[in-house]
Amino acid sequence: MSVPLPQARVRVRVRSRLASLLPTRADLDRARRSPRRDLLAGLTVAVVALPLALGFGVSSGLGAEAGLATAVVAGALAAVFGGSDLQVSGPTGAMTVVLVPIVADHGPAGVLTVGLMAGVILVALALLRAGGSMRYVPAPVVEGFTLGIACVIGLQQIPNALGVPVPEGERVLVVAWRAYQEFVRAPNWTALALALAVAGTMLLGARWKPAVPFSVLAVVAATVVARTAGLDAARPIGDLPSGLPAPSLSFVDTGALGGLLAPALAVAALAALESLLSASVADGMTVGQRHDPDRELFGQGLANIAAPLFGGVPATGAIARTAVNVRTGAASRLASLTHAVVLAVIVFAAAPLVSRIPLAALAGVLLATAVRMVEVGSLRAMARATRSDALILVLTAVATLVLDLVQAVIIGLVVAGVLALRAVARQARLAPLPLDRGDHTDEEHELTAEHIVAYRLDGPLFFAAAHRFLLELTELADVRVVILRMSHVSVVDATGALVLKDAVTKLGRRGIVVMASGVRPAHRRALDAVGALELLRHEGREYATTPEAIRAARDHLERDGVLRAAKPPVAVPAPTREAP
Repeated sequence: MSVPLPQARVRVRVRSRLASLLPTRADLDRARRSPRRDLLAGLTVAVVALPLALGFGVSSGLGAEAGLATAVVAGALAAVFGGSDLQVSGPTGAMTVVLVPIVADHGPAGVLTVGLMAGVILVALALLRAGGSMRYVPAPVVEGFTLGIACVIGLQQIPNALGVPVPEGERVLVVAWRAYQEFVRAPNWTALALALAVAGTMLLGARWKPAVPFSVLAVVAATVVARTAGLDAARPIGDLPSGLPAPSLSFVDTGALGGLLAPALAVAALAALESLLSASVADGMTVGQRHDPDRELFGQGLANIAAPLFGGVPATGAIARTAVNVRTGAASRLASLTHAVVLAVIVFAAAPLVSRIPLAALAGVLLATAVRMVEVGSLRAMARATRSDALILVLTAVATLVLDLVQAVIIGLVVAGVLALRAVARQARLAPLPLDRGDHTDEEHELTAEHIVAYRLDGPLFFAAAHRFLLELTELADVRVVILRMSHVSVVDATGALVLKDAVTKLGRRGIVVMASGVRPAHRRALDAVGALELLRHEGREYATTPEAIRAARDHLERDGVLRAAKPPVAVPAPTREAP
């Protein structure tokens, strides 16, 4: 039985789309150019990523082993199938913020299921070519989002840094305050000292010797001190499996899929946003590197489908680890793949040693990471740019801290869109004609004496500005003919077209004739759809140029006996000189 032609075309398009998202020979060729640099960069990134993977795994609620599994499995798949040669993926603080309430509501199995569903959604977004939408996210939203995430990550570490059990609570501010109250009742100065020592070493060391992995050195030193001094107050991570578990789908509960759809959409949205942002940052740090946003979503989708099978949490592109990868000389995706392989070796060979790391030391690593996420220069620049940018930044940061990340981004985008529309709407105006030709002053006086008013419509005629236009136009007095020059209109939507039609109708009821000139072909569809042009065409009142409209207006008034017979004719510029 032959396949119907439309179905065959769909299959061909799907195959072609999938082929464009898969690795190519060019990826392999780039990996062969400088393998030593890539291997060294991958090793350096792995050293930096180890404490972060452990810390984010603990913070998510699924344990350090989940963070390691994510860094290995998701890191390897995203390196091979992602759209950036330099991106490093794994567990991140932003994703941890989203996962904590999911763990509380649905348990570890719910988190694994959400990660799997989010991976499928990301693959679908890649097939739908949604990756390019990242460029529409304003910079103040991104900066506010990053600032809010840094605050949330820092507050999440308060319980472990103070050496107290994590209190119950849905909001990070509430949990941090309860942890502080518990610390006041029974202080654990050992844990606090370890956390502050690790964080201080990382922050000061990064300023002194940026190339040295002070996070690992600080964690090793804290672990040695805690073990040799017998500091029982410094709780360790606990036992870790010496290897990855066998892949399994036993965590999936088909009956719970409907209730997990909303969290999965939130996780997918965050994974897409953070991964594409990280890839853009990597592009900006290099010369000649450009990521493929759709392929990046595809790679992150595959990574998030596979990570839960091994007990891993959802992953995204990691800005901090990607930046380290670029700064250490990575030139291809071999570096990020090496990072995943090195972490896998650590999982299999050094699990007993890693399990002895104090939780307070990991809290110190994440506290330092949160501080380093805040770019004071960028925040100051955004705050000084415009009041609108400052408002968007602060609102997004506060929403991130008080609500959740996806809601914060949505709020930031909505506010940015409203403010942008207001700014664009203010550009729309009615300008008396002639304003752009100095030799028309006498003609303007004559037109006024003849009860003819000519206006040039500037800017967009759309929903945000149309009603102000209607108000200005219908308040005209002592006028018999209105000429609208529309060649300077940039945009016309259905609302603008309806308002124009309404204005023509209202002026007509007052006995005022409306003529239009220079209507662009691109705007005719909207104007025709609502019947605005039909009102003008019915009386033959649409003209190619403004001089033709002025001549027609005088002819109309002469026929009605309005013009004084003694008044000499006024010269009208040749219509061929004006663009419609």
